Amino acid sequence: MQSGDEVRRRRRRYHRPFDPLALILHFLPLAALLGSLISLCIGSSYAKTLFPDLGVEGVSALRIGLSALILWAAIRPWRTVWQWRDMPPLALYGLTLGFMNLLFYQAIARIPLGLAIAIEFTGPLAVAIWYSHRRIDALWVALAVIGLALLLPWAGVPESALDPWGVAYAMAAAVCWALYIVQGQRVARRYGVNAVALGMAFGALGVVPIGVWHAGAELLQPTWLWFGVWVALFSSALPYALEIFSLRHLPRHTFSICLSLEPVVGAVAGWVLLAEHLSLTQWLAIALVMAASMGSAWPRRATEAV
Repeated sequence: MQSGDEVRRRRRRYHRPFDPLALILHFLPLAALLGSLISLCIGSSYAKTLFPDLGVEGVSALRIGLSALILWAAIRPWRTVWQWRDMPPLALYGLTLGFMNLLFYQAIARIPLGLAIAIEFTGPLAVAIWYSHRRIDALWVALAVIGLALLLPWAGVPESALDPWGVAYAMAAAVCWALYIVQGQRVARRYGVNAVALGMAFGALGVVPIGVWHAGAELLQPTWLWFGVWVALFSSALPYALEIFSLRHLPRHTFSICLSLEPVVGAVAGWVLLAEHLSLTQWLAIALVMAASMGSAWPRRATEAV
């Protein structure tokens, strides 16, 4: 028979008072990731409107270069004592990030935003499957392949056929995205938010010279610099800072599941902001890729979920 003290302890254990602050803190990493997706898609939509004036390379240079300046001013990574051995992982992270953005912009210059994200999403999908090794993963691979097939010219669906170069750029960006997730988790856990500022600086060293080569002194005009600040803020500085926070606090599978919403967020942003209307087949392709990504990232046991 239990004593009175034991009964009271058991009741306190199962009848804890509701703590709204604890609930907010628990879901804060998820909210940060959702905010990152929305910000990134809005920023990418706005950037696409600047391509006719500055070119893809010029807009990419503004985005990465100004993002690096914003992040350095906000995070102030110079306050940390750095060593030479810290630079290689940060350089790999930053260059991967920079060229992922450049390749993605090349893709959305040729194909709708939501579809470019869906194709690019094969990168995170590959990461999730690589770390899973389950039999059911064959199903998720099949769904992703079917989704991609619906978007290719040889699929036999004329209204869903996409520009081959746009598809190629999106797939190249997918490779960079996969590397970004793996390397981003490593540097996030080791360097925290400072990794974003240092990484973006390395990305700027790789992308800005390409943009200057193509757009020249046009990039320095005050009007374009002002537009570039908004692109940098919503496309890079804010979303990647929020993502690095999420990467530090979310397990890999939870991060990947939530990230799976990005194709549909991008498709909605493209529809609302760019008047990019997709066919039913293209929406189906997005749904298949999202289902594959969510399924591959789903934890084996309920106890693994956050």
